Amino acid sequence: MNLRCGWAALLTIALLLGPAIRPALALSDAQQLVVEAWRLVNQSYVDPDQLEQMHWRQVRQKTLERPILSSTDAYDAIESMLTPIGDPYTRLLRPAEFSSLRSNTRGTVSGVGLQLALRDGQRIVVIAPLEGSPAAEAGILSGSELLSVDGQPCTELGLEATAARLRGSSGSEVLVSLRPPGSGKPREVVLKRRDVDLRPVRTARLQRDGHSLGLLRITQFSETVPQQVREALISFSSDAPKQPPIEGLLLDLRNNSGGLVQAGLAVANTLLDGCTIVATEDRGGLQDIQQAGPGQLFDGPMLTLVNGGTASASEILAGALQDDGRSALVGSRTFGKGLIQTLIPLGDGSGLAVTVARYLTPGGRDIQNLGIEPDLPLQGPEPLNPGGADDPWMTQAEDLLVERILQGDAP
Repeated sequence: MNLRCGWAALLTIALLLGPAIRPALALSDAQQLVVEAWRLVNQSYVDPDQLEQMHWRQVRQKTLERPILSSTDAYDAIESMLTPIGDPYTRLLRPAEFSSLRSNTRGTVSGVGLQLALRDGQRIVVIAPLEGSPAAEAGILSGSELLSVDGQPCTELGLEATAARLRGSSGSEVLVSLRPPGSGKPREVVLKRRDVDLRPVRTARLQRDGHSLGLLRITQFSETVPQQVREALISFSSDAPKQPPIEGLLLDLRNNSGGLVQAGLAVANTLLDGCTIVATEDRGGLQDIQQAGPGQLFDGPMLTLVNGGTASASEILAGALQDDGRSALVGSRTFGKGLIQTLIPLGDGSGLAVTVARYLTPGGRDIQNLGIEPDLPLQGPEPLNPGGADDPWMTQAEDLLVERILQGDAP
């Protein structure tokens, strides 16, 4: 081979190999955030077949083709990437939202106290107002449709942006337009934001027709709830000054929109003696049966109050009590959230909420978008403030529990 031919051959080889051996361009921190979010959803989401059908890898590539120069660009890109999944519970949580949600699981929250969900792909509805919050004091009902926040239509904002606009500094005000359930007439209300103490567990001893009853109201499942419930049940079962042990228990789960699933399971464990609590189904289709341990802290008659604001972890508890025959449910149909999410930090203060499992009640019921029908619907309009001074459903529940005590009803 002469010199000229040798150089030509080397040049040809270099041109052929050049694109393959050229070093890849390093991703910026903002782009890395997008890639990490994609990876976490890819390895955790409950339905990998759905990701495959939507060409999830191509979604990542297309997302990275857009300009991503800052954290805000990255957040916008991640939200755009997650939208085609069609799961309102799998979502990006920007730093303020992630911090707020984690605080929520510890029993504190700030804002107006509205817990929201997406229905029919676009409508944003109220799961429940937090007890003692500005929203509860304004009489906002579970099932109300949120129409706008400060004049911005919620259908345009979406779930997360709507929730973000409701949060703000204590003392500031926000204008909310909503449509109460069963009504075609919208109403507007100005809510003043403030810090809200959740007080997730509230207890009382009640006297009804000469019978001693215990009231256990759980408004959310946070980290502290299992221990508080244990202490309450032990207190109810022991002699207090001039107060004998209770004869029956009223468990009030109205407007409890969920929280930490593990906290709900721990509470179920105190009330169920060796029974199945729930079956969870992961992304591989494998079922994990959660079983209560032997023994229970209260084994007498009980009734459980539920309504349209009873959702997620509280539905797991209510479904277990009903299916295992431990407690009848009274009130109205529950919300119907049969999916379980996990919170995953992204490292820059933001995070992801990712749906990682479905759950079935002990009887094998999938309640997603269906809810749980109570054993006995209660009469009259649903009280605006469950557990408040004027609560006719509580009065009916007390009478029903006394009847069970008199009949010697041990579920």
